[in-house]
Amino acid sequence: MPNHDLEQNDTSSRSSTRRIRLPFFCMQVSFTAVSLDATIAYAHIHRSTEIFVNSIVGSIGNASPLIANASPMIDPFGRAVTYLRVSVTDRCDFRCTYCMAENMTFLPKKDLLTLEELNRLCSAFIAKGVRRIRLTGGEPLVRKNIMFLVRELGRHVMAGTLDELTITTNGSQLARHAQELYDCGVRRINVSLDTLDADKFHAITRWGDMSKVMEGIEAAQKAGLKVKLNTVALKDFNEAEMPEILRFAHGRGMDLTVIETMPMGEIDEDRTHQYLPLSKLRADLEKQFTLTESTYATGGPARYVTVAETGGRLGFITPLTHNFCESCNRVRVTCTGTLYMCLGQNDAADLRSALRACEDNALVYAAIDEAITRKPRGHDFIIDRTHNRPAVARHMSVTGG
Repeated sequence: MPNHDLEQNDTSSRSSTRRIRLPFFCMQVSFTAVSLDATIAYAHIHRSTEIFVNSIVGSIGNASPLIANASPMIDPFGRAVTYLRVSVTDRCDFRCTYCMAENMTFLPKKDLLTLEELNRLCSAFIAKGVRRIRLTGGEPLVRKNIMFLVRELGRHVMAGTLDELTITTNGSQLARHAQELYDCGVRRINVSLDTLDADKFHAITRWGDMSKVMEGIEAAQKAGLKVKLNTVALKDFNEAEMPEILRFAHGRGMDLTVIETMPMGEIDEDRTHQYLPLSKLRADLEKQFTLTESTYATGGPARYVTVAETGGRLGFITPLTHNFCESCNRVRVTCTGTLYMCLGQNDAADLRSALRACEDNALVYAAIDEAITRKPRGHDFIIDRTHNRPAVARHMSVTGG
């Protein structure tokens, strides 16, 4: 199979997972050759090495080693993990001021999983009970040959082993990919759009062209994709524009979700100047619109209301004013194969080593199982004058939104 990898710069920002050398047995195709020195990286192992190794050794004798340990993922708080977000690249063709520094240092090619490896890893998560996968970035559509991965994952949708494959995009590359996304089984996408003013759009994205995003939205709807707009609420930037954005979205049959800015990664601006609590935004909107609580849910963290005047849905994602973690069913995998059990925590597990150590998935399943035992109850995001540093050092583009 050809390698569909992406060219990357040689400068890098490294993952901070802690490496522990464990004497694992590694099953090969013949199931006779073993490796006593496969290095698997985990953060803060809570099981004893002996018990963990014995579980792997025991799986060698299993009659079906390729599905060994493919059990459902239940975290320490009884939540089933059924939703996987995959950042396929940390690169983006925009430099949104609340997300990235203008002069970013991106990962080198050698640190990235190939598209084939990403497909195998996603398939392993599907075998362990994931029913929804969202591809994110950076900007996922700038990854070279990304449609290879979309096509491969779309086969799970067609087979019924995956309920939904979705994508979050800035829309810049959407016009040329929209029809193929639909053909591959994608039915719903999120497009990030923070303003309807072309000059303001260029200012906040630094490099963006709003006309291309609008062309992408039109192409997506023409192809049959259901589009939802994501808008980051930013004080003194788009606060007064929210009613217009709401009417624009609903007037074109699109839901709208507004999101509080998250304290992730060093940027060039003061986040306390950007932060707009959605409690205030909602109160302002209720002066013009009738908002009624809705039971509608997409599997993500948004809480929805219906807007009587437009007939559309409005979602609120509130990581700061209203922590949404109690029902979290999500984990995130980066383009390097790093598994984050929580967007707002630094604890992580390196799945790349497990993925490359063996041709079957026994070690991958074991690594996932161990990591899920460390999934926290929630994050600890804070933005105020005394907490003006990012809650986590990595940028949102590394983990995916």
